[in-house]
Amino acid sequence: MPDSSKAWLQIHLCVFLWGFTAILGRIISLPAGPLVLWRMLLVAAMLLGLPRVWKGLSRLSRRHLAAFCGVGVLVALHWLTFYGAVKLANASVAATCMATVPIFVCVIEPIVTGRRFMPQELLLGIGVLPGIALVVGGTPDSMNAGILVGLLSALIVAVFGAYNKRLILRTDALTATALEMFSGGIFVLIVLSLFIALPAVETAPAAFFPEASRVFILPNREDLVWLSVLAIACTLFPFALSLKALRHLSAYATALAVNLEPIYAIVLAVLILDEQRELDGGFYVGAGIIVLVVFLYPALQRRQNPRVG
Repeated sequence: MPDSSKAWLQIHLCVFLWGFTAILGRIISLPAGPLVLWRMLLVAAMLLGLPRVWKGLSRLSRRHLAAFCGVGVLVALHWLTFYGAVKLANASVAATCMATVPIFVCVIEPIVTGRRFMPQELLLGIGVLPGIALVVGGTPDSMNAGILVGLLSALIVAVFGAYNKRLILRTDALTATALEMFSGGIFVLIVLSLFIALPAVETAPAAFFPEASRVFILPNREDLVWLSVLAIACTLFPFALSLKALRHLSAYATALAVNLEPIYAIVLAVLILDEQRELDGGFYVGAGIIVLVVFLYPALQRRQNPRVG
């Protein structure tokens, strides 16, 4: 099987697993800040116990160590805003906002990696906008804040995805994952620590942070179970696998494939959380447009280059 075809299968498996993240974010009772803290540090703790990871870290220059740590901070910011959107709106809406990622990536990736700008990629990204408009129109006004936070999360994904594409050849996927999870977790820990001293602590959105006295509270038994599932099945495995696939795919192609995450998340949210009562028909028409654009991209690639598999 060609490397590109194998990479497509890998990224679609990752997307399916990521479809559960919004559901778990809804089920876990922790606000976004502590949730992301536990998610990242659990993954980092598991990976830092592997000799292979330490060997990979020893081979990285200080410059590249710092670069991966910077990407880890961006990953943390993405998850903070993503789970904030889940809490402010719902799992379906937060996941659907990720459909804007290709629009951002097609502009950001050429700047970061030096890849040639492709106008057709921008057109495909813009083609997602009617779907997003229908999705937004199919939600109540009370979810608008969640939509805005979700769009910010998508922008951050585009930035760290482009930098991961540039950096991933420097080390193996597990080492990169460990470094990014650890640095992101430390960043969230610092943010939560500073948050305790902020005078605006009482007015901060509860979707992101709990009361100052509960910032470092241990998750209850049920949350700990779901956090473990989130860390292993929806973070460690797919994150490392997606970095491996990124060696053979552009950041844009990966981002477009990730547009299927909202569809998985919507189906799961309907089946598990009964969220269909919060959404109307326009939401699902918009989701259908997003799916169509996702499948158009590889079809157009094969037409332009028959060797692309």
